[in-house]
Amino acid sequence: MHEDRIRHAGLRDRVTSAEHAASLIQPGETVAMSGFTGSGYPKAVPLALATRIEQAHAAGVPFQIKLMTGASTAPELDGALAKADAIALRMPFQSDPDARKRINDGTLDYIDIHLSHVAQHVWFGFYGPIDTAVIEVSAIREDGTLVPSTSVGNNKTWLDLAKKVIVEVNDWQPADIEGMHDIYYGTALPPHRKPIPLEHVRDRIGDTALRCDPDKIVAVVRTHGPDRNSPFTPIDGTSERIAAHLIDFLKHEVTQGRLPPNLLPLQSGVGNIPNAVLAGLAKSGFRGLTAFTEVIQDGMLDLLRDGVLDVASCTGFALSPEANEAFKRDIAFYRERIILRTQEMSNHPELVRRLGCIGMNGMIEADLYGNVNSTHVMGSRIQNGIGGSGDFARNGFMSVFLSPSIAKGGSISALVPMVSHVDHTEHDVSVIVTEQGLADLRGLTPKQRARLLIANCAHPDYRDALQDYFDRALHYSYGKHTPHLLPEALSWHQRWLDTGSMKG
Repeated sequence: MHEDRIRHAGLRDRVTSAEHAASLIQPGETVAMSGFTGSGYPKAVPLALATRIEQAHAAGVPFQIKLMTGASTAPELDGALAKADAIALRMPFQSDPDARKRINDGTLDYIDIHLSHVAQHVWFGFYGPIDTAVIEVSAIREDGTLVPSTSVGNNKTWLDLAKKVIVEVNDWQPADIEGMHDIYYGTALPPHRKPIPLEHVRDRIGDTALRCDPDKIVAVVRTHGPDRNSPFTPIDGTSERIAAHLIDFLKHEVTQGRLPPNLLPLQSGVGNIPNAVLAGLAKSGFRGLTAFTEVIQDGMLDLLRDGVLDVASCTGFALSPEANEAFKRDIAFYRERIILRTQEMSNHPELVRRLGCIGMNGMIEADLYGNVNSTHVMGSRIQNGIGGSGDFARNGFMSVFLSPSIAKGGSISALVPMVSHVDHTEHDVSVIVTEQGLADLRGLTPKQRARLLIANCAHPDYRDALQDYFDRALHYSYGKHTPHLLPEALSWHQRWLDTGSMKG
């Protein structure tokens, strides 16, 4: 029954329509919404707000908001508001094609920042006050505390700082998710911060629900809608080869004594290659693994179910429809093995460093010296954003970046003379893997890195051209520490823009 999900009598009296709730949001407001990688985002109010803004624009009335979330959301939120030209500013991450088009057209301002920075930067006042928070929950308890749904993200910060709050109670979300969350309320602003009392991935250090002053909650909206749970495409041969190179490397690190037999806490980005790595781990013989990551996707559920992974800490889910049904069906099992934390904890640099996380993330391109571009195509067109990859690359025990060696039918090489945009400098990149092979860059000089990357990771169609560039740079470069030919360093990207291929 609906009433089972709203157990606070006073807040049950504030149940209203999505349209009325959206009418409480005014032009020019900064609106903070829940949601992280397509899970736990509000389903009804953003759609109603988009309709309201479209009607305002049709009447010649300007109406836009500044939008903050945990990370990417879904068509009902980012997509609908972008199509309605409703967003003046978006942060900190997005993956919606309509929003992306407007960002790259220059009609939607976007701030792409490390996900661990979002909550604290808002607390620091860098982005001004939050006018309205719109948060999805799975239930409201008798005492008014809010049980999160399938993501936590920045919800704690939004509820703490927003002037007014709209709550969506989504009874599609499993009621038995209650108890899976760990909301830490021990944070403070400098100079009053204290050590975070989390020593092991399985530790619980906070509450199982979010606190919010009921007087700030101006509307409660009942919803029944699924998370964005697009199916993953089947794992292909390229992804399997990338995964095999990485797993062989991890086994080697164990034999060398640099990693324990159960490795260190794993962090994995979202996508087919990370899923292939997780599938490979299931067959690899590893046991007793842990994950301290942002997102749990299908592969991690499989590892938990099969006993390969003991416990996983995250801030949200990215599940296919089939995996989501399995999660709901066996939620009592998963509730004992999954901990949903706030984004400022799941991505916290000090925790990532102290726990010794192994970061595994995708990339758009890397250059000869190990600099990585994970956000911009041809240096200027944003794809999604840096997300949490920098939090783990800079602070983890080891940072691994994975990518096919070519893209767009072979017209683009993922290994280039110089990256067209730098997200992760060579100082933060440990290992690069393509289907061609793996380059362990630790302890190497720039020139040694270049030779290894060309030999191990470059596609054969581009290997000779990279070697030719490097050889000539060794001879003609202004300096010989990190040899570059400045007139040619970005010529591959320009050639692609001019001709549709990086090949000379």
